[in-house]
Amino acid sequence: MKQVKRRTWFCLIFTVLLAVGVAVFLMRYVANGSDWASFSANKHIYDQSGRLSSGAILDRNGNVLYDAASGSYSEDGTVRRATLHAVGDRTGNIATGALTAFSGKLSGFNPILGTTGGGHDLYLTIDEDLNAAAYNAMNGRKGTVGVYNYKTGEILCMVSLPTFDPQDPPEISDGDSRYEGVYLNRFLSSTYTPGSVFKLVTTAAAIENLDDLFSRTFTCDGSVEIGGQVITCPSAHGTMDIYDALANSCNGVYAQLAVELGGDTMQEYAQKAGLLDRISVSGISTAAGSFTAAADGSADLGWSGVGQYSDLVNPCALMTYAGTIANGGTQVLPRLIDRETTASGLPAGIYRTSKQSSAIAPETCSLLKEMMRNNVVSHYGQSQFGELAVCAKSGTAEVGEGQRPHSWFTGFIDDADHPLAFVVIVENGGSGASVAGSVAAAVLSAAVSAGY
Repeated sequence: MKQVKRRTWFCLIFTVLLAVGVAVFLMRYVANGSDWASFSANKHIYDQSGRLSSGAILDRNGNVLYDAASGSYSEDGTVRRATLHAVGDRTGNIATGALTAFSGKLSGFNPILGTTGGGHDLYLTIDEDLNAAAYNAMNGRKGTVGVYNYKTGEILCMVSLPTFDPQDPPEISDGDSRYEGVYLNRFLSSTYTPGSVFKLVTTAAAIENLDDLFSRTFTCDGSVEIGGQVITCPSAHGTMDIYDALANSCNGVYAQLAVELGGDTMQEYAQKAGLLDRISVSGISTAAGSFTAAADGSADLGWSGVGQYSDLVNPCALMTYAGTIANGGTQVLPRLIDRETTASGLPAGIYRTSKQSSAIAPETCSLLKEMMRNNVVSHYGQSQFGELAVCAKSGTAEVGEGQRPHSWFTGFIDDADHPLAFVVIVENGGSGASVAGSVAAAVLSAAVSAGY
């Protein structure tokens, strides 16, 4: 009898363990099945050369960017180059491209039929013509351009250079400067010294911590000594209020503000701006930025408030910060997938706008918006933007002795009919407002003309 009881208990324990194991497997199957199915050894969706053979990638308007069945990209060579980093290359070197990052969706996997139902069509949020316009505006220079709708989160433009024609990829040898970092999507996966675009963060910190900020006047003689070191400005700006200090991008004023605020406060506001975290863009993680709180009273702290020292910013995160300011403190996360359909045209997957409250107060956003609008009207020149109510900040980031600085331009259109936030960086481009600003002007004009 005791032996029977033991066997009964053994069977019961075995049954429970089996049930738990099956439950765990089913949960993992539902959660990870598409990744398992899209493993490169699966001959149902990959051909003998290892190329994905099911599904298609299209832009938001239904223009085919890549057809896996035929292995062909867009018929337009400019579009192929402009959308390379969004679509990806056949060999999978661009890890953030849709061919690699969204292979599970393209395979058409579902828990019931597996991949037997055929590949899915994946519509990206980008517009191929807008990407081509950005590519042309960059004129072969390295860098990145990003534009998104700050109300819906849809990324309309995401261009990274250098690039190449994926239909006819070149032989790239080590040390070939023409293709330096070509497999890196600079918009999602890079970080850069921000230069003066970081002054938006310093301004936000000053607005919320210095009660007399807007009643102060500042005098710039072209340089200021902090912690025994000299911090220089490109020119002597004379007497200014905080509006003029931001428009003139005065290093002396902003270095002193950073020192007055202190390293901990500056660190806090870099975090609040979302510039230190990774952002998930339809499941693709961006690169994280960094800010080092230098010793209080030091020149290094002053330089960090100017956007130099060891500051690093991801372009997508900066664009999102601009969109958050435009939204009065509501952060709308960027997304790259518009919709997904089965081989028979039925909807598949749910893709929604993701909003969340940020740590930036609405009153602070309102003041920043006003100041960024003043930058354009009083300093950058409204004429290049036509009638668009562009609010922006330029940046000229020093990146090393003997190298031209990186050129930045970021901001948004303050218009409910055209809710667009943007970022442009031209590597070693020089002046932010004139170089990156002109690229932004061309791309925004194309976006508004297209109805965005």
